[in-house]
Amino acid sequence: MKLPITVTVNGETWPLDVEPNEVLLDVIRESIGAKGAKIGCERGDCGTCTILLDGHTIRSCLMLAVEADGHEITTVEGIPENGVLSHLQDLFISHNSFQCGFCAPGIVLGAHELLRDNPNPSRFDVQHALAGNLCRCTGYEPIIDAVLDAAGEVQP
Repeated sequence: MKLPITVTVNGETWPLDVEPNEVLLDVIRESIGAKGAKIGCERGDCGTCTILLDGHTIRSCLMLAVEADGHEITTVEGIPENGVLSHLQDLFISHNSFQCGFCAPGIVLGAHELLRDNPNPSRFDVQHALAGNLCRCTGYEPIIDAVLDAAGEVQP
């Protein structure tokens, strides 16, 4: 028996019928078509399924879709404005922060939340905010440096 829910994803309202045991990640990817949230470990360990729920990062593989009823969701596709990458996203590119990009959605959203809540983070703050986002390609220094650069902390 499907249950009716309504979610707002990247500014667009979606009335949906979902199974009671359907996870939010699957609904976002399959019913809505926002593929930025990735299917990774499906246990909340890797961070690739990260979204913003009412402005706060969550692992969408751990949340049932019915729990998101009435909430606002932002995926990595919702960060650019009018199709233009954010300053933070540009800095990730200029710092060569990602190679394969599989970890990028969780890291971008985690950094976005951090800088919104703490515009002047320390290196430790960035490390703490991005803990739980696994990257096997670059190591974490270019990622952390890009976030600190966005905050004006990295010295040339």
